This record gives sequence, structure tokens and C-alpha cells, in this order.
Amino acid sequence: MARPDRRQRASLDVPKGVRGGGATLQSRDRFGRFTENIARWMGTPWFIVGLTIFVVAWMLFNTLAPESLRFDSALIGFTALTLILSLQASYAAPLILLAQNRQDDRDRVGMEQDRQRAERTQQDTEYLAREIVALRLSIEELVSRDVLRAELKELLLELERQREDDDADARADARAEVEAEREAEREAERGAGHDDGRTP
Repeated sequence: MARPDRRQRASLDVPKGVRGGGATLQSRDRFGRFTENIARWMGTPWFIVGLTIFVVAWMLFNTLAPESLRFDSALIGFTALTLILSLQASYAAPLILLAQNRQDDRDRVGMEQDRQRAERTQQDTEYLAREIVALRLSIEELVSRDVLRAELKELLLELERQREDDDADARADARAEVEAEREAEREAERGAGHDDGRTP
């Protein structure tokens, strides 16, 4: 059985619409980063200052330079400069839109992650609240120290009473035994006395 090609195996973990386009994804990402860098650079004061210097130098050169060196006429409104600025604006707008789209995608992913994090935090908070309620209920069912001491004192008193009762019962039993022995001795003495009276 032939082993599948490494490129085919690697493409199985890529979504169906993007298979075979790993290099395309990297080039898109590279182009996206490039457009963001351009859009950021166009949003700096240095770009505006540089563009202003370029336009002023263009207009001064084509106004003050000798006629043979001029390449854009001020009489027809600096047509070449207008075309260059229009071309720059026509490229700047899509680059800025591409950068905004990438930023929107990043914001959307960040918002989704924040939403998931908030859901996890809410679930954790609800779990902790349930655990705290369960702990409170179990603490209410526990015996406090004072109640436990009072119950132990009652048990000790009851044990002492029981011991006293047992001692009293034991003493009463001992007395009864002593009395029974004495009674038996008396009966024996009486029996011996009757026997002595009968003998001549």
C-alpha cells in the first residue's frame, strides 16, 4: 500500500476552502501587514509634512525654474501633479480600507475572546456562589462550641448520676447480702439451739 505524500497529509489539517494555499495565506498575511504599515505611515504627521514639501517643491520648481526645465505647466493647473496626487489617493483609500478590515477582524476575534472569558468568569462566579451557599448551610448544621460544651456537661452529669445510682444499688445489694447472711446465721443458731434443747 502506497504511503500518502507528505504534502497531502499536511493539507488534511487545513480547512477545505484553503487547502493547498498555505503559501497563499502567508502571502496574504504579509500583504496585510504591509498595507497596515503603509496605512499607519500615511496617518503620521511626517507623511503630511513630506507630502506638503513635495507639492510645494513641485509647484515652485515648475513656476520659478527656466522654461526649458519645467515639466508641468502652471498655466494648465499642474496637471501632472494632480494626476500623481489622484493616483496616490486612489491607492491610499483601498490600502486604508484593507488595514481597517484587518483591524476589524482582530477586534472581532478579541471581542469573541472577551465574551468567552466573560462567560467563563460568570460560570466560575456562579459556581463559587453555590459553593459559598453550601458552606453556609453546612456551617449552620454544625454544632457550635458552646452547644457542644453544654451537651458534654449534661452527659457528664448524667454519667455521675448513673454512677451514684449504681453505687447506691451496689451498696443496697451488699446490705441485703449481709442481712441475708446474718439472717441465715440467726436461723442456723436457732436451729442449733432447738437441737440442743431436745437432747437429754
